Amino acid sequence: MARSLVIVESPAKARTINRFLGANYIVKPCGGHIRDLPEEQLGVDIANGFRPRYVLIKGKEKIVRALKEAAKGAPKIFLATDPDREGEAIAWHVAHEIGNGKNMLRVLLNEITRDAVLKAIQRPLGLDLNKVNAQQARRVIDRLVGYKVSPFLWQTVYRGSLSAGRVQSVALRLVCEREQQITQFVPQEYWSITAALCTRRDTEPKVFEAQLVKINGKKASIPDENSAIAIVSELEKKSFQVVDIKRKQQKRQPAPPFITSTLQQEAGRRFNFSAKKTMAVAQQLYEGIDLEEGRTGLITYILPIRRKR
Repeated sequence: MARSLVIVESPAKARTINRFLGANYIVKPCGGHIRDLPEEQLGVDIANGFRPRYVLIKGKEKIVRALKEAAKGAPKIFLATDPDREGEAIAWHVAHEIGNGKNMLRVLLNEITRDAVLKAIQRPLGLDLNKVNAQQARRVIDRLVGYKVSPFLWQTVYRGSLSAGRVQSVALRLVCEREQQITQFVPQEYWSITAALCTRRDTEPKVFEAQLVKINGKKASIPDENSAIAIVSELEKKSFQVVDIKRKQQKRQPAPPFITSTLQQEAGRRFNFSAKKTMAVAQQLYEGIDLEEGRTGLITYILPIRRKR
C-alpha cells in the first residue's frame, strides 16, 4: 500500500513525528531551505517588480532527489515545516521542486505531541502565500542592501570584511545615535533625602523609611550638598506624623508566553546562556526529547514576534 509523504525540516523532528504516525505515512526531512537566490549574482530583477530568481542550494541535490522519489507513489503530500514565514517559504519551495500534480497539503504544528500531530494531519490547510511573500520580501531586501550597500562601505570605509545588512545597518545607526546622545548629555547634580522613622504606639516599634518629595506643597528640588544639609537640619527639629493611610487591592497579570527575544533575555539572565545556545535548546525541546514514554515535544513553537489584533 502506498504511503503518504510528510515533509519536515530536520531529522530530529522527522523521528518524533514518525513515532506518532502509523505505517501509512513516511516522514522525510528537507534540511531547511532548499532554494535561495544565487550567491554570485544579485538574483533580483529590479526592473520587473523586484522579482527574485531562485536556484537550488549547493549540496541539496541529493535531498531533493530523495524527496522526489518518495513523492512519486504518495497519495498525499503533507508539508509540515515550521509554522512561521520561513517555514512557509520552505514548504512553498519544496512544493515547487517536487510538484507532480498532486495535492500539496500544508500542516501547521505549533507543538509536536501525538494529539497535535494527529489533529493537524486530519485538518490540513493550503499554503499561506501572504507568509511566503513576506519571507520573499525580507530575502530580497537582504540581498539588495547587502549587494548594493556593502561595496559602498568598501570604497568609503574599509575594504574587506565589512558588510551591510537589513537589520545590522539599522541597528548600527540606533547604537551610534544613542552613543551621540550619551556624549552630548550634560549631567546635573541632584540630591535626595530619606528619613528613617519609627512608630511609637505599637508594642514593638517598627522602623520604616520615607522619602522627601515635596517642600511647602512643591516638588522637592535639592541641587547640591549644602542645600541637602540645610534641609536635613530643619527636618531634625520637627516631629513627624502619619496623616493618611491608603489600602488598595492590586491584580498582577501573569507574564505573557515567551517569544524569541524574551526567551533569550530570560535564559541569559538566569543561566548565562548565549542567544545561540538558547535557540538550540529551544529547538531540541520543540522537536522532541526522548522520555520514558517515547520521543515527544515539550514546548510550543517559539514565534519571533508577538502579533497584536
